[in-house]
Parts: sequence; C-alpha cells; structure tokens
Amino acid sequence: MRASLVEVMSSIQGEGLFVGCRQVFVRLLGCNLACPYCDTPASLTESRQCRMEQSPGKRDFVTLDNPMTPEQAAELLQHYDLAKHHSISFTGGEPLLHAAFLRRLIPLLGPKRPLIFLETNGTLPGDLARVIDLIDIVSMDIKLSGDILWDAHARFLQTACCKQAYVKIVVLPDTSDEVVSRAASLISSIDPDLPLVFQPVTPYGPVRRSPAPERMLQLQDLALTWLKDVRVIPQTHKLMGQL
Repeated sequence: MRASLVEVMSSIQGEGLFVGCRQVFVRLLGCNLACPYCDTPASLTESRQCRMEQSPGKRDFVTLDNPMTPEQAAELLQHYDLAKHHSISFTGGEPLLHAAFLRRLIPLLGPKRPLIFLETNGTLPGDLARVIDLIDIVSMDIKLSGDILWDAHARFLQTACCKQAYVKIVVLPDTSDEVVSRAASLISSIDPDLPLVFQPVTPYGPVRRSPAPERMLQLQDLALTWLKDVRVIPQTHKLMGQL
C-alpha cells in the first residue's frame, strides 16, 4: 500500500477555528473536485517527488521519492518534535482519497501522537466512515461552486459530528444568498451547534478579488438565522507570508 505525498512541513494553521495552532501538515496528492479558486494546484498533478521542509519557515526543502508506504510516512513525521504540535493535519487535495493509507499510517504514530486533524471537502462520506475512529477534528468544506453535492455533504456531516467538527465555506464575490442559506440550513439540520466559518477568498489564479467586507457581514447575519456560531476568518497564513 502506497500513496503520493505533495509536501510535509511544520507550520501554523491559517484557516478555520484553529488559526494560530502549530501543526505538521501532510498534503496528499489528488482531488475529486476542481474548484476555480484552488490555491494548491500542486496537489492535483502527479509527481514522483514530495517536498519536505526541514526547518519550519526556512523553505529548506528536500525532495523525497513517491509513492510512499505508511511506514515511510510515519518515519518521516518523526523528523518534527510532535510533542510541540497541536495536531497533524492531513490535507490535500482530498486526503480521503487515501483512506486505506491513513487507516494504516495513523496507528503507526503511536499513542502519544498529537491530535489528528482532517481537512476535507466533505464529499466522500463512505471513506470518512472508514477512518473516523482515528480522527480527532474534522474541518469540512462546502464548496459553493459548480455542482454542489448537498446529499453527500449531509451524510458526511452526520458521521463527522461524532467528533469535534466545523464547516468552512470559501466565499467568492458572486456567492449568492440562496446557496449560503441552503448550506446553513443543511448544517443546522444535522447539528445547529456546529460552527460555520466563512473564509473570504484570497485572490489567486482566475479569482482577482475578494468579497467586500459588508458582504461578508451580510452573509454572516444570514447564516445566524440557522446557526449559533458563525465566524468570518480570512487566510491568516497568507497575510503572514507563511506556507
């Protein structure tokens, strides 16, 4: 069993409820969606090599061969002082495309490992069910572009809410009230206590501008019709110039 990794590094979580927490990031290759605002295009392109930052923030990358076994990935993570990290973030792309790999890798990290943090697009409920017992925190996106997979999101949240979970929505300038209302209503139908984070899109690639501040406040007000905890948090690592 092997999987291709894109990059591994120790950095600061810049999005969602855990902004500022120190994490080891393990970015896995591949995604089942194609979002126009994707800011990690390297996670979509097959590569024979993974890059690993040896010293946090110094960009002193070394390259490693892909694909890797779970045992090789577990050994790689020991390069970092895991005791000083809040969690290990498995991200992508879409990490649940590698559910079997995660199922094997996570127990190899031992009982004293940090929390396991899953960053996911929330469209693969069956694969989440295969690993949910090994996950501590679920950060689930609802992608409000293209064909929105509402039924899959609902089934995913029904499984995810047995752990600490929240939903994140990247807001574009043309994001409509209707889709935000439907997303907030869906979350509320599963658990109205689940936090929702609105993330104004960071201009990248074809996306040239972020939504106006007053628009973010309007959408927050709208979502609070259904939910108790709705926050607006930009990509803080981008503001810092940090990976």
